[in-house]
Amino acid sequence: MTVLVHTRAELAAARAAAPGRVAVVMTMGALHEGHRRLMREARERGDYVIVTVFVNPLQFGPNEDFDKYPRTLAADVEACTAERADLVFAPDREEMYPGGTPSVTLAAGPMGEILEGASRPGHFSGMLTVVAKLLLLTRADVALFGEKDYQQLALIRRMVTDLEIGAEIVGVPTVREPDGLALSSRNRYLSPEQRQAALALSHALREGALQNDPARVLEAATKILDDEPGVRVDYLALTDPLLGAAPATGPARLLVAAKVGTTRLIDNVPLLLGEAA
Repeated sequence: MTVLVHTRAELAAARAAAPGRVAVVMTMGALHEGHRRLMREARERGDYVIVTVFVNPLQFGPNEDFDKYPRTLAADVEACTAERADLVFAPDREEMYPGGTPSVTLAAGPMGEILEGASRPGHFSGMLTVVAKLLLLTRADVALFGEKDYQQLALIRRMVTDLEIGAEIVGVPTVREPDGLALSSRNRYLSPEQRQAALALSHALREGALQNDPARVLEAATKILDDEPGVRVDYLALTDPLLGAAPATGPARLLVAAKVGTTRLIDNVPLLLGEAA
């Protein structure tokens, strides 16, 4: 049976009684199949599974969608129950930040200033601050994050390594709709026409991943995006797996961010450069 708690004291009591290896899945709610896959992976890797549901104000900019971000706690708890999570921790803002906005936050460093960091100043500082706090509150042995938010995953791994937090960080591949659209809680903002236009992102990534030369990767992906007038590209970038410069050969990552209507979407795929596709 899944237990819902709202306070740090309740979380601490439950964590003290938790058996064996503890796995955590951190979410902002509005759970979909991508989150459920994270929970299933957590169930495989942990003896006790905690899901956190908290819309973190620190990682939203002044003109972003914090106020309208979907809050669906009852449905979220049902999803967690179906996936056999042991505990859902759903604090409110005052419980998570009892003294108000934290005076001390984590800086994301150079890796947090590119791509999403360049478009959303302060976002990764807020994200890392809440992730670090939740890792400490849950005392998780393993934490699972989706690869769709690839830069977030890379930064969390770097933070855990640099600060020697001691949790294992596991990336789980992106879950997609049958037509290729990456699952996102923000997809619900899209009209039918916008959703059709949004397919250009995954199409561009697939076409780029078929190439084995860096210049051709970007050329193929750019053509798909340029041909869709409903998509306004923020960035299309080819990097190494650690978000550095793209290699001539070997593993790489192709990442895209774009607005479709007023909705900002991100996606990425792994690829291998320098070998025949």
